[in-house]
Amino acid sequence: MTAVLELRNIVREYKSEAGVLPVLQGANLTLNRGELVGLVGPSGSGKSTLLHTAGLLEKAEGGQVLLEGEDCMALNDAGRTRLRREKLGFVYQFHHLLPEFDARDNVAMPLMVGGMARKTARVKAEELLETMGLADRSHHQPGQMSGGEQQRVAIARALVNDPRLVIADEPTGNLDPTTTERVFQSLIRMARSEGAAVLVATHNMSLIQHMDRVLTLKDGKLTDFK
Repeated sequence: MTAVLELRNIVREYKSEAGVLPVLQGANLTLNRGELVGLVGPSGSGKSTLLHTAGLLEKAEGGQVLLEGEDCMALNDAGRTRLRREKLGFVYQFHHLLPEFDARDNVAMPLMVGGMARKTARVKAEELLETMGLADRSHHQPGQMSGGEQQRVAIARALVNDPRLVIADEPTGNLDPTTTERVFQSLIRMARSEGAAVLVATHNMSLIQHMDRVLTLKDGKLTDFK
């Protein structure tokens, strides 16, 4: 079975007046369908850089990024954008919902941007919000919802395109412990039901018990968390 995501010997570095700062130095990762993998490491270790590379938001200086066997390093910007739209979903610490739109249209937006008719997109968005326990919030704007509700809307938006890979960067970092558990369980339940692979960077050690595997990023490389 082809892995959803493969990172092979990824090298990332940043150039500045002070010189070259190495961030990733031969990072390797294989992520399979339906697998939930945690990523931990100290601040500044490069977790977000790795997620941005895996999510085709940044390009590595060396190595390979493969999505379902397709080598993404050789793609131009248009090709990378296509894959992000078709195969990837993103969840961040801050929900980044559009304040002028209600929950339904925030979730439907990626579908409409991709060319789906508004009516069809809204129906799918409402179905997903119902699954997330937010049917009664469908017509509420972000400012009318709690932080946990907003983050669940953001998760629904990330999953509405039926992505093969979900990348989550501190998805509960802005929530209290009780809401964190509820939101994270929503992410797990929805991702598993859709068979998506999920890569989650977190500082919250209470969440790692839910992971299939946990990796540590240290000195630019990934190792099993111990």
